Amino acid sequence: MSSRLREIAVHVCEPAAGSFVWLLSERGQGRWKELQRADSGVSTYREAMAHGLLALQSLIQDLDIGPRQTSPHPARAAKKGRSNGRADKGPPLPPGHGSHFGFGPAE
Repeated sequence: MSSRLREIAVHVCEPAAGSFVWLLSERGQGRWKELQRADSGVSTYREAMAHGLLALQSLIQDLDIGPRQTSPHPARAAKKGRSNGRADKGPPLPPGHGSHFGFGPAE
């Protein structure tokens, strides 16, 4: 069974000078809806974006197929080593507590 890819965007805003926060938004029915937002700001755009990408990754069960509206194909989900890119040793780390996201290291 095929499922539709969710349209999720990560972006950074600067609500106060020198304070950057990440936001996750999802498009549905032609409009963007905020999914998640950083609780507090950080001092650089780079750091905010890295934290936002970690938050996005935490929503995705399989980074090879992306975030889906419904469960991924059963055979694909059962494939060993295919989850969210981390060993299954507990729940995913919250944004800002890991050193890598699926696209490379967060510096």
